[in-house]
Amino acid sequence: MSAAMQELLSILDLERLEHNLYRGNSPQVGWQRVFGGQVIGQSLVAAQRTVAEDLHVHSLHCYFMRPGDPAVPIVYEVDRIRDGKSFTTRRVNAIQHGHAIFSLIASFQVDEEGLEHQFAMPGDVPAPETLLSEKELIKQFINDLPENIRRYWERERPIEMKPTEIKHFVSRENLAPRQNVWFRTTGPVPADRAIQAAVLAYISDMTLLDTATFPHGRAVFDRDLQVASLDHSMWFHRPARFDDWMLYTQDSPSAQGSRGLTRGFLYTREGTLVASVAQEGLIRLRATPNL
Repeated sequence: MSAAMQELLSILDLERLEHNLYRGNSPQVGWQRVFGGQVIGQSLVAAQRTVAEDLHVHSLHCYFMRPGDPAVPIVYEVDRIRDGKSFTTRRVNAIQHGHAIFSLIASFQVDEEGLEHQFAMPGDVPAPETLLSEKELIKQFINDLPENIRRYWERERPIEMKPTEIKHFVSRENLAPRQNVWFRTTGPVPADRAIQAAVLAYISDMTLLDTATFPHGRAVFDRDLQVASLDHSMWFHRPARFDDWMLYTQDSPSAQGSRGLTRGFLYTREGTLVASVAQEGLIRLRATPNL
C-alpha cells in the first residue's frame, strides 16, 4: 500500500471527542483550502459512526459554505435526525474557527430486494491499459501548471487517474462538456462497506467540475477563474469494489450565472453502475486575474 493511501485511510478514521462529536485532520500537501472530497468523506464517516452496522448509506446531499483550513482540525457534529425501521437520517456540520464550513445530510437503509435497472456504461471507452499513465501525463504538462498545483501533482497521491481524452489539457478549443476518467486507489481498501463508501465519496469530487469548463476553452486552474464546489449530491446504488479500475463518466448539462452543473456516473470495469453524482460549482470570471 502506498503511503498516500495509508494517509487517506488515516484521515478517514476520525477521532471521537464526545457523543455525536468527532475530529478529523487534513493532509499537509500545500493546498490553501481543504479538498472537498475529503470533507465529504469525513462527514460521511462521522454520520456512519452513529448508525447501526446493518444500515448503509444510499444518498447524501451537502453544501460547501466556507473554504476549509488544512492547517487546523475539522470538528464534525452529528445530529441524529431520525432512526426508523428501514431508513435512518443524519445531519453533519463541519466546523472550523467557530463557524460551519460544510453541511451534509445522509440517509441510510437496510439492504432490501427490489426492481433493478441501470444506465449502461459507455461502450466506446478505451481500456485503461491503452492510455497514458498519470506519470507520463504529468511529465508532459507539469511545467505549464502554477507552482502550488505542480507540487500537488508531483506528490504521491492515493488515487491514480487516467483520462480517456487529453485534448482539454493541450487545447483551448470549445469542446463537448463530457469526459471519461478511469481511476483506481493506490492501495487496498478494507472490506468494510462504510469505509468503501467514504473512499468513493472522496473520489466523487475529483475532476467533476472541470467538465463544465470544456465548452469555454477553459481549465479550472486558469488564473482568471474562481472555481469552487457549491453543493454535492451522491446516490449509492451498489457496493463499491476497489480491486480494479473504475470509470467515472461525466457531463455538464448547463453553465450560467457564474455556476456550472455537472453529473457523474461511477462504473466498475465490468459495467456495473455503483453510484451517481451531481454537483454545482462556482465558475466565476475574475475582474483581475490572480498572478
